[in-house]
Amino acid sequence: MTAGPVLEIVAAGDRFHTALGWLDSHHSFSFGPHHDPANVGHGLLIVSNDDRVAPGGGFSPHSHRDMEIVTWVLEGRLEHRDSEGNHGVLYPGLSQRMSAGSGITHSEMNASADEAVHLVQMWVVPDAAGIAPGYEEVDVNEALAGGHLVAVASGQGHDGAIALNQRGAVMWVGRLVADESVELPDAPFVHLFVARGSGTIEGEPLATGDAARLTNAGTTTFTADVDSEIIVWETDSTARH
Repeated sequence: MTAGPVLEIVAAGDRFHTALGWLDSHHSFSFGPHHDPANVGHGLLIVSNDDRVAPGGGFSPHSHRDMEIVTWVLEGRLEHRDSEGNHGVLYPGLSQRMSAGSGITHSEMNASADEAVHLVQMWVVPDAAGIAPGYEEVDVNEALAGGHLVAVASGQGHDGAIALNQRGAVMWVGRLVADESVELPDAPFVHLFVARGSGTIEGEPLATGDAARLTNAGTTTFTADVDSEIIVWETDSTARH
């Protein structure tokens, strides 16, 4: 039996918070030492971290496995290196996916000595465990200039999007002008994060850092109050923990 529609608003100030001097991070779901068994993800999305990394700071080499990790930079530049020999400097509008697969070690450092970097990093579980590690990045700035929602990471073969090893997940980004409305995906699970700006969804106000978690909600609309950037995940099932 399918559950009825649910729209849950999560305020920015209600997120878990990590402050380490060089890192100021807000976690939408349980992460690291922050654990709430009732808040371990939405659909297949199990991590959504809103990170600010100080100049000269960053995440030293650390390892992952069996995870699709998407990084989206809002301001500044982030330098990526990994054990597969991949190297890139991420900037706003460059979508990056790292497939941890059977195991990968990577570092993520602020590429600037005098400017902070602001990014959102998101994890979804893959279709299968133990795949070969992989890496992909695509500049989608031109597509985003048109307004509307743009598929930037997809397990369903959307043109121009980086590929996810998860058929049930698509990540969309919208750079919207004031008063612009976009229709959100009609999917079992939809997670809308307001990366900057503000707006409303079904009459509910959302400010920067707020999120809306939709379950079986059907067709819904987000309207920007001011120039805004939103990140939307649609997924078709719930991750097994």
